[in-house]
Order: sequence, then structure tokens, then C-alpha cells
Amino acid sequence: MAIIKSISGIRGTMGDKIGEGLDPILVVKYCLAFATWLKRNRESNQINVIVGRDGRISGEVLEDLVVSTLLSAGINVVKNGYSTTPTIEMAVILSKADGGIILTASHNPANWNALKFFNEKGEFISPETGQKLLEMVESEDFELAKESEFGIKVSDAGFMQKHVDAVVAMPIVNRNAIAAANFMIVADVINSTGSHILPLLFDALGVRYKILNGECNGKFAHNPEPLPSHLTELSKAVVDFKADMGVSVDPDVDRLALVCEDGQMFGEEYTLVAAADYVLSHKTGNTVSNLSSTQALRDITDKYGGKYFAAAVGEVNVVNKMKETNAIIGGEGNGGVIYPDLHYGRDALVGIALILSLMAERKNTLTQLKTSYPAYYMSKKRVDLTVHTNIDEILSNIESQMKSACKEINKTDGLKLDFGNEWVHLRKSNTEPIIRIYTESPTQSEADLLADKFITLIKQCS
Repeated sequence: MAIIKSISGIRGTMGDKIGEGLDPILVVKYCLAFATWLKRNRESNQINVIVGRDGRISGEVLEDLVVSTLLSAGINVVKNGYSTTPTIEMAVILSKADGGIILTASHNPANWNALKFFNEKGEFISPETGQKLLEMVESEDFELAKESEFGIKVSDAGFMQKHVDAVVAMPIVNRNAIAAANFMIVADVINSTGSHILPLLFDALGVRYKILNGECNGKFAHNPEPLPSHLTELSKAVVDFKADMGVSVDPDVDRLALVCEDGQMFGEEYTLVAAADYVLSHKTGNTVSNLSSTQALRDITDKYGGKYFAAAVGEVNVVNKMKETNAIIGGEGNGGVIYPDLHYGRDALVGIALILSLMAERKNTLTQLKTSYPAYYMSKKRVDLTVHTNIDEILSNIESQMKSACKEINKTDGLKLDFGNEWVHLRKSNTEPIIRIYTESPTQSEADLLADKFITLIKQCS
């Protein structure tokens, strides 16, 4: 009973009434809008779009609907079938297509699905384009094709292997050191497309591995959000198999969470930190993460003489900031690693290859790596308000009260107050009267106390 319209696409629950979820009519309208937008913004009459899906049960039906709609609008389609988000991004680049669509609701439960749209660079469409698609859907401003002008469909299931080949071929990946280390990895692929692509990657890197929940049937073995409470099976298996690393990917394989050799969580926030540590140790440069990600990335970047920049939450915002600052690596604290030498998109395969290279070259365990990084702890809470609450006024009042105590204030995305060794980020929801509160401090208790302090302050200002 939910639908979420964002700058990158449309997401919703399946099986609801028309207008109350991701129903077929809405899917058709968004695909027609995307096709129409492509036709109006491309000079060529031959427009090609790559289409793929994660392992969700609803994926095959939706994929057929998407493909048929695009064909009816005069768009040629390369149907990839089972795929991952970064694979479709790479497929657009490798095939020089005009765009792409991946059917995945990422970390959402199995009854959700989504359409995410990519431009000709294999990157999420811009906020401006997303807004344009929404307007076209609402006005039904679509262009169809005559029967003689229908698009042509071909199938190509080879992009996963091409994606893996491109990752392993990156000069920064130390394939020989990884193979020599004889790593053992346990990977939880949550019954989605990670079951297809991670074995290809592990074979190419020369590591031993055990796959958990490896049948790509869309029946997720647990909540797909890669949180510690959902990874108990993986944690136990890492210890039982005496593995060097546990790997958890979400259903579309763009996020990466790791488990240390002792079964303890490495921490999603530190996936990007470790990957950046390796990249920065080989070349100096700038980094980017979103405002709600750990400041450990800033510390690591400072250590190597680079400069850290913060972006608004959202992959497209991080990518734009990376381009603006010429960053050599970036991403988000949800386990999303973006390495632009390959492509501008979160990619769990890239994260795995970089971190295994780091472990192999330094001969460090994951635990040793984790303890070498600045230790920070996060708290994530929220305050529910009424529809009549002026949230902008609340944030403005808090900014005024905290101004003298802050080292830095950032209003790019809500209000972030940096106090030096800890910070708070206040973000208002675009769909509900809610303020989300993110804090980070040197200890968990301090992070929780800081969040509670701002909950009280918000209520006093409301």
C-alpha cells in the first residue's frame, strides 16, 4: 500500500489496488515517459535501452511489461534478464546505449519493486529529468510508434561476465596478491542476483568461497537490509568455515556489508572507508560521501593529503559532487562504493575487489583493518511532527541556537552541525512531517545522547 516517487525512478509495493502501489498502469506510464523523453533528447532515430531485473518474484512480469512498452514507443531493447544495478550501468557504457532501466527495490522487502532509470552515461537520471518524467506521467504527454516503427528486442545475458571482467582488469586491483593470499569468503546473496555474479567475481579473483541463500528465486531468506540483526546466519558461517571475510550484498548488489573473521560486523559505514584507504594509498586525491556518512572518511583522506567533500544524500548528488571536485573515490555510508575509473555508480563488486587487494597487500585481517581506523559510532532517530509544523522554521531556530558552538554548518541537505569530534544531521522528509536525526560521536552512548538532545530541542522549537 505504498508508492515512492524519487529523482531516480518509481518504487512501490506490489499487489495493491490501482493507484496504491506499483501497479501495471503506472509502470507503463513511466516507461512511456522515459521513452518519449529519450526520443525528444536524442538525434538518432535508433534509440537503444538496456533492461534488467534483480531476483524478485515480480521481476519477470514487470520486465516483460517494461520491454513491451518500450517497443511500442519505438525503442530498441536489449533484455538482460537477471542482473544487478551496477551491471546495467556498465552495460549501458559498454554497449553505448542511450539509457537503461533496472527493476529492483534494492534493500526493500520482497513485496516491493521499482523502476530505476539511467542516462546514456550509465548514471542515474538527474533530478531535473526525474521531475520532467513525473510531469509527463501526470499530463500523459507520451509519444507512441506506428506498427512499422516498433522497436526491436534482443536478449543478452552476457553483461554480468563483462562487468566482472572489467572489475578484475582495473589496474588498481591486485589480482595476483589476492590469489596468493588464498582467501576464504562466505557470501550471503539473499536469493537474488548476487548468486549469479559473485561466484563469477570470486572465480576471477582466485578466492575460495561459500555461498549462502544462493538460489535466485526472490524468496529473501531474511530482511534484505544488510543490518547486523539480519546477518546472524552469515556471522555464524564465517566462524564455522574459518573464513577471512563475510560478504553481504543487497538484492541488486550495489551495497556491500562485511563481517570480520571473528564473526563481528565490520560496519557498513567502514566499507567505503576501507576501499578509500586502499585507493588513496596508491594515488593522492579527493573523496566524497554524503552528509550522513561517517567522518572517518574525512580523517583517512586528510591522512593521505587529499581533501574530503560532503554531498547531499542520494547517489546522484554524490556523483555530481565527485565530478565537481575530481574525486578519485566516493560513495555512501550504506556500503556503497563509487570508483569513477570504472563507472559512476555504487558497486559491491568494486568494493570487494578493492578491499581484498588491501587485505592481501598489507597482510591484514578485517579486524586489524577496522581497529586501524578512527572509531566513530552513529545513532539514527526521528521525530514525528504534525502536518501544520513549520519544519524549516524549526531548523532555522536550531541553527541560530547552535551557531556559536559549531565548527561548521552545512545546509546543503537539511541542517548538519559539525562540533569537531561529533556531528548531528537533521533532515526533513519530503513525504511526511518527520525530522530524521543522524549523529556520530566517539562512543555509542555519546551518539545516542546527542540525538536525544536534539529530539528535545526540536520539540521545544515546534
